[in-house]
Order: sequence, then structure tokens, then C-alpha cells
Amino acid sequence: MLTQKKMLLILAGACFSLFNQSAQADGLTDLKAALARLPVQTPLNAVIEEKRLGSEGIALDGQSTQVSISLDGNPSGVQILYTKDLLARLANDERAKEKDPVAKTPTVDAIREINSSELRAVISDVGNLPRVLKKARFTFENTKESFNGKPVRLLSFEMPIEKHNGKIRKYIKNYDGTLSVWMAADGTPLVTSMNKVISGLLFVVVKFETENEDEEVFGIAADRIFVIKKRS
Repeated sequence: MLTQKKMLLILAGACFSLFNQSAQADGLTDLKAALARLPVQTPLNAVIEEKRLGSEGIALDGQSTQVSISLDGNPSGVQILYTKDLLARLANDERAKEKDPVAKTPTVDAIREINSSELRAVISDVGNLPRVLKKARFTFENTKESFNGKPVRLLSFEMPIEKHNGKIRKYIKNYDGTLSVWMAADGTPLVTSMNKVISGLLFVVVKFETENEDEEVFGIAADRIFVIKKRS
């Protein structure tokens, strides 16, 4: 089953700005300039919601698996706050697991999905985009795209295959990796979508194919460019 994870940031008292009409230059240059121009001094107040859904948008295992945590951050760090209700749900899951080792623990499972890597990618400015761009190979720009009814610029990239364990890499026969970045006229990122398809042959007779898509939606609050929604 294909698992989808959605993480939503709601910034308290912030007004998101997605478009800033300015002179256009080279698309990749504009994107990199937009990622570097904000100084990031504003304190962070946010809520992260985690939803674990199946391929048809139905909660996994037929259970609701939505959790919310609050963040309170400043230049010295970020504090993660769990509500009393969430702590109670976690305790219920743990008690159920003690009684039955195979009991389902949807709240614990959802919290585990908000691991340090996922959390850092969402709350850090522009997420993983700068790191991803260092590996991507720019292919072309399309200036005739639209987003929410407004004209945007679309940058397309090829993504190299990730480093795999040597024993696994030898079974991979075909790979296709792409990155699409929709951005405003001034280079501010709006949405990114990365798609990777891998197929191969195990032990001569077993064919396999995997496909993974990661999508991030961005917004601006004060002097920060944030990932406000992440889906994979």
C-alpha cells in the first residue's frame, strides 16, 4: 500500500505572500537568490499536523492517525509542545501494546513519523530545497505555467540516483528521477515535486519497481520562506 504523509505548518499571526512581481533573469539564478535573501530573525510559532493515509486517502488500518504538535522557536532553538490530550493518547497506545504485542498504536506510529529529519526539513527555512538543488541537474524553464490562476515559472531538473548499498545497487536496472519547481516571478519557490522510479531484477526471476513522489508547498511569513505542507 502506498502511504501518504501530510505535514501542515500553521504560522500564528503570519500573512503568507506567494507572488512578488519583479524583473526576471535566469530562472535558476532567481531561485537561488530568493532562497538566500531572507535573514531569518523572526521567532517561530507553529502547529504541525501529521496524517498517515492510504493510497485512497483512507486512514491506515482503518484508524484515525492524525496528531498535532506545537512549536515555539527563536534564534536559540525550537521547543516542541505536546498537548495533554496527545500525551494521554500516547499512554493509551503504550498500555495497549503492553497487553497485546501486536496491538495497533496509531498515535505512537504517527509521532514516530515526525522524526528529527522530517521536523528539521519542515521548520527550517526552505526545507531541503537548497541541498536538493546541489545534486540536481537543471534541464529547462517553462514561463507559461500557472498556479492558483496566476502565471508562474516552472524549472525542471534531473535527479541522480541515490547512493545505495552495493548489494542492492547491482539489482537496479532502470532509474528515472525528476524535480519540478514552480516559482513566482521573483524566484520565490511555491511548490516542488520530486519523482523517482526504480525498477530492476532480483535473483534473475523477481522483477521489482518502486515509485516515490515528494511534494512541498511553500509560503512566506515575515522574513522566512517556509514549507507549509509536505506530502510523500
